[in-house]
Amino acid sequence: MSRKRRRRVRIFPILLLLFVLVIGILLFDSNTRLVTTEYELHFANLPAGFDGFRIVVLSDIHAAVFGENNERLIEMVKEAEPDIIAITGDFIDSYGRLNQEQQLEVAENIVIGIKPIAPVFYITGNHEWVDGGIWPLLEILREHDVHVLRNRFTRLYSGGDMIVLAGTDDPNGPADMIKPDEFVRRIREEEPYSFIVMLEHRNHNLELYSELGVDLVLSGHAHGGYIRLPFTDGLLGTQRDWFPSYTSGVYTRGNTKMLVSRGIGNHLPIPRFLNNPEIVVAVLRAG
Repeated sequence: MSRKRRRRVRIFPILLLLFVLVIGILLFDSNTRLVTTEYELHFANLPAGFDGFRIVVLSDIHAAVFGENNERLIEMVKEAEPDIIAITGDFIDSYGRLNQEQQLEVAENIVIGIKPIAPVFYITGNHEWVDGGIWPLLEILREHDVHVLRNRFTRLYSGGDMIVLAGTDDPNGPADMIKPDEFVRRIREEEPYSFIVMLEHRNHNLELYSELGVDLVLSGHAHGGYIRLPFTDGLLGTQRDWFPSYTSGVYTRGNTKMLVSRGIGNHLPIPRFLNNPEIVVAVLRAG
């Protein structure tokens, strides 16, 4: 065998080993390293008192744990210096490795850790409704003064100005729940000209909210498409569809922006790849 042939034989397994090692490192990083992503969102109609207002979005936690009692997650929320914190559904996981009692304990530890940082608002996701976990979870949230927005809205004040913060129940909830168009109509009856931030777990309704005149939608649900490859918006959708849309970052239609979080936890056996668990910070800007 020639020397060149022997070199090729020796180099191939080394290259293969390096490739496997790199993929392993990327998989480990993609599933364990929690990151914070900050977006500046500019609106011509945002009241000046809310210029620089910071909203931390925690979505799709799925009872994930980062450090003892989620200390790493809580510390990163604190470092983001939010004015409010929005939990946009799937706080618990109907298919998780933890039983319901354990998942509720995880949720309570997070709430106890973040509520001294800023006011906390919560909307339901699809998982909370699957096995009845929503009811004990709501008891815990209300016990710790979390604002639960189940097709309700509230007014936020800053610098002498006001905006509306609204939140929807997930479609997995009650069959007779109010529909988004009727919900926004009711808001406009009381606040015909106010800037509206809508918390909605699912990431499918940008076109609808654009037609309804909602200014900002904060969502999750998509898990970033699980596997993120170059030039794609994720590989796998929540309906087991390929190459989904609206999975991460800011999307615009008309005067409406939708910010989608990649989420924090994972409920499928499919590991994340190039798609780190994510805390999102929305920074509102006037003009």
